[in-house]
Amino acid sequence: MQKHNFDLYVERQNTSSVKWDERKRIFGTEDVLPMWVADMDFQAPPEVVKAIKEKAEHGIFGYTSIPTSVSQSIITWYQKRHKWKINAEWFTYISGVVPAISASIQVFSNPGDKIALFSPVYYPFYGMVTDNDRTLVTIPLFENNGQFEMDFKLLESQLDSNVRMLLLCNPHNPGGNVWKKSVLEKLAEICVKHQIIVVADEIHGDLIFKEHAYTPFASISQEIADLTITCIAPTKTFNLAGLQASVMITSSQSMKAELELFMKRQGHFTLNLFGITAMESAYIHGESWLDEVLDYLENNMDTAIDFIQKNIPKVFAHKPEGTYLLWIDCRKLGLSDSELKRLLLQKGKLALEPGNKFGPGGEGFVRMNVACSKGVLEEGLKRLKAAFE
Repeated sequence: MQKHNFDLYVERQNTSSVKWDERKRIFGTEDVLPMWVADMDFQAPPEVVKAIKEKAEHGIFGYTSIPTSVSQSIITWYQKRHKWKINAEWFTYISGVVPAISASIQVFSNPGDKIALFSPVYYPFYGMVTDNDRTLVTIPLFENNGQFEMDFKLLESQLDSNVRMLLLCNPHNPGGNVWKKSVLEKLAEICVKHQIIVVADEIHGDLIFKEHAYTPFASISQEIADLTITCIAPTKTFNLAGLQASVMITSSQSMKAELELFMKRQGHFTLNLFGITAMESAYIHGESWLDEVLDYLENNMDTAIDFIQKNIPKVFAHKPEGTYLLWIDCRKLGLSDSELKRLLLQKGKLALEPGNKFGPGGEGFVRMNVACSKGVLEEGLKRLKAAFE
């Protein structure tokens, strides 16, 4: 029996929401339905809200430490949910996954070094490489029946002695691939062979649909674990992004020591009080809420794909294996990315992420966030149809 009402529309305007309150700045108009940035329009688990309220009501917000119970909640969650045995001694806390990627780049590579990634991919990857004065090596993913696949021969051909690091998105954003263990094993073999450090963004690891399983990259072997920094957070899973709480995990104690020294040099020593509280509460109490959310999201995905197939025949959307992000192929419309954006905004009054924002291979696609009430989804799909009629 469902305990939580995800059909409930919760007003987010005038709540400092990037998705809703930044429409004018980002899209030039407030008269659009925002289904772009990757957060949910659902309230966080009630146990998390309750824990934050209790902290707020205490009324003293002094210097805060991270109790050992937080680390234990993470360890228990990953053991139970994903069969991954991790150790609190492997943890370095940080405000978010993107800062974690940047920190890893700064610690384990030098200006001018090459850093590889698979494209198209979550767009901050590119900026974290180039803004830190590293050289980008883009490895195109190839499509097979609407799904991305890795070209290992192409990858190896690009791995010269100057490639220090690989950025991995597991599960993949955009596209929703939940990389199979056999794929990750092959990738791990290559990275161990070439001694490539891997920074794995695994923030979507809990958002997996039925019949699929997320494999933490570092769980493949001890050899790859000692080369990997896994970046996780409860923020995507439980809709807590504004609380900024994340963890870098590595079993290599020398790498952990270097990360800790970097954080010390930054003057960083803890997380926000409410981020700490929410993280622990979510991992201890959030499982039933998440299971219900996943059922709701999968139903939304099926609804969206069915609507597109029936009503917009020139547009194709393959069901993702995970995430709440639908990667929509508009290439048969024969429109440029700027024309797609113009039609969506002006004719459909719908704000989506343009595919070319995700780098080479994203041209002609758009990304739609379906983590919303059914009413909002239905309105968004009507607008998508109107844009392309």
